[in-house]
Amino acid sequence: MTTVVEKIPVFLLAENRLLREALARILNKKSDITVVGAAPYSVAVLEQIAAVSPQVLLLDPYPAVRGEAPLVTVLRNAIPGLKIVMIGMNPDKEFFLQAVREGIAGYMLKDASAVEMAAAVRSVANNQAICPAELCQTLFDCVALQHPAFPTFQSKQHFGLTRREQQLVAMISRGFTNKEIAVSFGLSEQTVKNHVHRLLHKLGASDRLAAVEMCRGNSFLPA
Repeated sequence: MTTVVEKIPVFLLAENRLLREALARILNKKSDITVVGAAPYSVAVLEQIAAVSPQVLLLDPYPAVRGEAPLVTVLRNAIPGLKIVMIGMNPDKEFFLQAVREGIAGYMLKDASAVEMAAAVRSVANNQAICPAELCQTLFDCVALQHPAFPTFQSKQHFGLTRREQQLVAMISRGFTNKEIAVSFGLSEQTVKNHVHRLLHKLGASDRLAAVEMCRGNSFLPA
């Protein structure tokens, strides 16, 4: 009795025609993967993707259009359950974290091999995320910084700090710049500056160092 292998339907969304054709040839050689469509970016591409119901979509770096919603968000809202893997990427921490926030399932760097690409398709289809080793620490750091570094009740009771302000103090104490904090929180650098200003005002601190020392002095931060 012959066993029928259920194939993973994949759509390739990439500007470069050569890349689309090369990937299609590589993936279609796999017994458990089938490319159901390939196209460059266009106004009609969303309907084209939805029509073939892919399980996985491979997406190369796309041009950001001012004023438009992020493409990953648009795709996931239009096609529930779609697993999106960004391919041909640089190890850019800021772009990587933004892509994770938008809902990607995988992030492949430019030097990924054909074997790694096929493995990524299988993994995300099996509800496993794909992340380059060199960016894992970035993701862990970002998640860790979402939690207050000292007791919420005490900080609110003594200083009236919000949860975001507690996170801010923790990050400042670890030497993060306003730009790095902005990337971690997905905020503009100016918004972070405003948060810092309000934080210093609440604590009655003259600068960032004084704010950290004040919190350490009250046992709200490790010495």
